[in-house]
Amino acid sequence: MTGVQMRSKGEMQGSPTEERALNPLPRSELERRWAATRAYMREAGVDALVVGGTSASANGHLRWFTGIPYLGGNSRTAIFPIEGLMTMVEHGDTDGVSRSNGNSPGGPGVGLRLATPAHMFSVDYTGGHEADLLAREIKAAKYVTIGFVHPGGMYHGVAGPLETALDGVRIINATDGIDHLIAVKSEVEIGLVRAAASMQDDIIAKLREFIRPGLRDADIVAYAEYLGKVAGSSDGTFLASSSPAGQPAPLRPRHQHARTLRAGDAFTILVENNGPGAYFAEIMRTFVLGKAPQELKDGFALMCEAQHNTMRHVRPGARGADIMAAHNAFMRAYGLAEERRLHCHGQGYALVQRPLARPDETMTIAANMNVTAHPWFDNGRIFATVCDNFLIGPDGPSERLHRTPQEIFEL
Repeated sequence: MTGVQMRSKGEMQGSPTEERALNPLPRSELERRWAATRAYMREAGVDALVVGGTSASANGHLRWFTGIPYLGGNSRTAIFPIEGLMTMVEHGDTDGVSRSNGNSPGGPGVGLRLATPAHMFSVDYTGGHEADLLAREIKAAKYVTIGFVHPGGMYHGVAGPLETALDGVRIINATDGIDHLIAVKSEVEIGLVRAAASMQDDIIAKLREFIRPGLRDADIVAYAEYLGKVAGSSDGTFLASSSPAGQPAPLRPRHQHARTLRAGDAFTILVENNGPGAYFAEIMRTFVLGKAPQELKDGFALMCEAQHNTMRHVRPGARGADIMAAHNAFMRAYGLAEERRLHCHGQGYALVQRPLARPDETMTIAANMNVTAHPWFDNGRIFATVCDNFLIGPDGPSERLHRTPQEIFEL
């Protein structure tokens, strides 16, 4: 059972102490975020923000405000006022109530936590329960203008009924303003990104010692995930596959990881998990159980050059449309298919974070962004790819954050 259990006197059971908080964020970093947010709110004329979601890897907005993660697939939503402490509404006891001075490690900046047993991920009729609590608190505070932060990341059972219940309250979408604050990393956040990249370097290094004939793709992925968990990772995605020489080894999901490796096989893995402190990076490399075919070596070298070409265009002020166009021009020059999805983007608490290298992105590149690039191609004989993270400086990429060599590892 997951959720918040609260005492009848209003104190949460098992309330976290500093001793129990795993990789806590410095209070000073949260206060920096809150101050920047309130400056934006004053400029936009917003009395309070509503921010929430359900997924640790796909929606990092709530964690940016609170420093705490989601409850699996359960909803968790905060009201962030222009003055005072936050109110948190989440899955838990019926009529659950917990009050705090905002200094609890389990809810920094949170003064009131309200709970209800809402299982919106599987039980439809519980949708709207959390929205009722949120609407009650917003109306009681007499807020005139509310800003929704990434409502697309909330359950419809929260965002839909809440908007309906707030008839008479002006509602704006505040996502773009908050996204600009989130995308540029502080020194503390850059340190957390570095920790994630270092952890992934260690995972790749240990995989070089672990991968051998007789293992299934699933065994290798499970070991990689285990290494991340031990190092402090809490969430992530691992895509991989193996294939014999002459066939591509593209990225496949876990339910397609039953194949057993044999001598001469290629094995490709994408490690995209968060590090201690929950910031994301991602790395992708290919291993060969023996000598790598020359075509695979050449393809990998070309994708390294494609990555370098992309990062040459990732400079402060650059637009996502131009970055994507430069990459597609590179691919066309070598007779390869254009990117039709996403090959370059920001990262933070979310696995995919703005800005994105795509035509409809309005946010431009800025210094102190954490950007990843993962070009690829599949010609039916090989799958060639590479992925690393880069820290953007005043003049463009200041460094590649991953230290793992850009090479195919022959085992």
